[in-house]
Amino acid sequence: MESLGKLLKSMPNGAQMMRMVEQKQAELLDDPLIVALREKHPDLTDEAIRMNLNRLHQYVTEYRSCSNCPGLERCPNDFAGHYTMLQVEELNGQTQIIDKKVSCKKLRAKQHENQLRSRIRSFFIDDKLLKRQYSADDIIASDLERAKIVGELLKYIDRTNEEGLSAKGLYLAGDFGVGKTYLMCYALQELAKSGYSGVIVYMPDFVEDLKVLMHEPAKLKETVDLMKETDLLVFDDIGAENLNPWVRDHVLGAILNYRMDRKPTFYTSNYRLADLESHFSFTNKDGEEHHKGRRLMNRVAPYVDELVVTGKNKRGHF
Repeated sequence: MESLGKLLKSMPNGAQMMRMVEQKQAELLDDPLIVALREKHPDLTDEAIRMNLNRLHQYVTEYRSCSNCPGLERCPNDFAGHYTMLQVEELNGQTQIIDKKVSCKKLRAKQHENQLRSRIRSFFIDDKLLKRQYSADDIIASDLERAKIVGELLKYIDRTNEEGLSAKGLYLAGDFGVGKTYLMCYALQELAKSGYSGVIVYMPDFVEDLKVLMHEPAKLKETVDLMKETDLLVFDDIGAENLNPWVRDHVLGAILNYRMDRKPTFYTSNYRLADLESHFSFTNKDGEEHHKGRRLMNRVAPYVDELVVTGKNKRGHF
């Protein structure tokens, strides 16, 4: 078969094209990356170099692209989020160059982030709260009144990482917009880094949705089982929902009855813990039922430590 060089020379302006090719090859071989490769592997022959010019070119090109990375979404490399690495090995008595694709730091970071997000499920919570990057320092700096609460959260996270899941969760009480949901999302993200799964549920919308799920038994069971089994369960804005007896006794009661003494449940609320029982006691169907309110409260109060979140209303400022 005719060589590429002879073919190029036989074409119009073939000699000129051949000189351009040879010039590009010379530039490639003079590239500091290739010079360093040959210095590291002095047994690398000229023949091996010539046989692997394409690999060398790919290696140099992708290294340059990564050095001036335009971002993962605009990665110019052949395999987005990856770059070419070269290995020199002795195979069948010959020195050979082998290339392999390696994922870059940005891709690994994104994969790690996606893995963390996959551990946290949300129901009716704004995804922005779960997608944002949290920092304890930033949370404290935005409102120094939260320093004590953040300290307690960090203690809980450290204790969980050291000792494993406790049956006891946290109850964050406070006024509107002081950052209770924000703080719980931070705690979920930190614990997800240690492999714990989590579910966060915005109670007012969830309770309304349950009224539809009553007619979809399979989906209802799947949802309830998820909340029973997840490592960390957050009921966000509890006390703001319109309860009916079925939701209170057969859904919330069943979930909490299963989790108590097994896994921690967390709450955010505008109610102080001592005031939540009166909310559980009243339903829009049967009115006051104090004994049923106490029954549900007995599955909440003994299994949480209450933390009161103070500070300014930050709605629209996160």
